[in-house]
Amino acid sequence: MEHEADLIEELIADHREIDGLFEQFDERPPGCIERKLLLEALTIELVRHAVAEEMHLYPAVREHLENGAPRANYEIAEHSSIEERLKDLEGRDAEDRDLDRLVRELRTEVRAHVEDEERHLFPQLRDGAPPFVLAQLGQKARTAKNATPPRAHPRAPGIAPLNEILAPGVGLVDRVREQATNRGHPVTS
Repeated sequence: MEHEADLIEELIADHREIDGLFEQFDERPPGCIERKLLLEALTIELVRHAVAEEMHLYPAVREHLENGAPRANYEIAEHSSIEERLKDLEGRDAEDRDLDRLVRELRTEVRAHVEDEERHLFPQLRDGAPPFVLAQLGQKARTAKNATPPRAHPRAPGIAPLNEILAPGVGLVDRVREQATNRGHPVTS
């Protein structure tokens, strides 16, 4: 029987995937269109991850940790800051001279958030929450993240729900968040 990741393992795997996308971005030469595509993929992954944390990690932090509510609020505020950076990057071309600096700033903020979670928050939650709760939340987090496609591919805009995410209108961050939380979509029974 294969082990399914609990919530903490699932989120750590996300952290490694996000770091890998930053590395791929850095490996591409400035002005390369692949950098813009990687930035879109990174945006999708960061927002999907944030939604999973907000839906499942932070409620568990509130419930299972002493003084968990202020900690959860702090983490959510960090997510808002990261999403604002992502929104600032949305309209930029691959050739934009500020792109590298803005991505470096984003990466610094994301790394600090990840390091704090992995060094402090996750061990505290592992000690405070029963293993079966973390296992159930891991499954719920996977389900939440899978509500949104894992990567944007520019050659597949007609494939739902990619066409909704990549469509013009509100920004990419907002479209990913709407898709991941199912906001604005009718609930089917």
